[in-house]
Amino acid sequence: MKEVLITGAAGLIGTGLRENFKGRYRLRLSDIRPVEDLAEGETFIAADLADFDAVRAVVDGVDAVVHMGGVASEGTWEDILSANIVGTYHVMEAARQTGAKRVIYASSVHAIGFYPRSQRIGVDVTVRPDSRYGVSKAFGESIGALYADKYGLEVMAVRIGNAFPEPIDERRLSIWTSHADLAQLVGIGLDHPELHYEIVYGVSGNTRSWWDNSNAERLGYRPMDNAEDWAEEVMAKAPQDPSSAGAHVQGGDFAFLESGGGSPPSDDD
Repeated sequence: MKEVLITGAAGLIGTGLRENFKGRYRLRLSDIRPVEDLAEGETFIAADLADFDAVRAVVDGVDAVVHMGGVASEGTWEDILSANIVGTYHVMEAARQTGAKRVIYASSVHAIGFYPRSQRIGVDVTVRPDSRYGVSKAFGESIGALYADKYGLEVMAVRIGNAFPEPIDERRLSIWTSHADLAQLVGIGLDHPELHYEIVYGVSGNTRSWWDNSNAERLGYRPMDNAEDWAEEVMAKAPQDPSSAGAHVQGGDFAFLESGGGSPPSDDD
């Protein structure tokens, strides 16, 4: 049984992965916040992503890292730089130094958030981040590619849409993923026998999806859920106001936020 580290394990996505990976992997959990409800096969080690020695210690001895940790919304440049950019470098370098074979990296819709909703895109488009947060996710994809090509690390970057329990507005009907589907995709990243560097979309099989996820399907992804199951309810309560900020871009309001300007919860946590 593989030993897998999940960073950001106290967050919504980390918690969902834990539920879906019970009995499948030995889980080493890490976060700056404590995880106290440990199940059989789970251990917890606190670590600040900005501290390389702490990150190296928590990575040492695992087979793979699922890197979900970091600031999960728009913020100041200093906060984004420390947690998401320096922190992601620390994870990649720690994996290289300790011999961890794979890293599954939580990228985001916000790495491509300035694409219009009218355009269907695949994974091979130029990144168009919509925020400092989005820039940090584009950086993570790039440094993942560097460590794959230069050092032989096996990396999958998952551009997560919205991983809340259910879609809450019209935009999320296009980008939502169930926790079960996201766990299926991360599991493919952990177990696929031939992986070098891949980008996939972390999205369920949504009728309204803006994304061509054929690269994930090539690797074996078969989503089971569809946000359309909530469409009638969502459209009755939260249809898109076409005049609102971000109404025409895939990243929504993130495209017009400034740091400290009342950031909404991230789609990734």
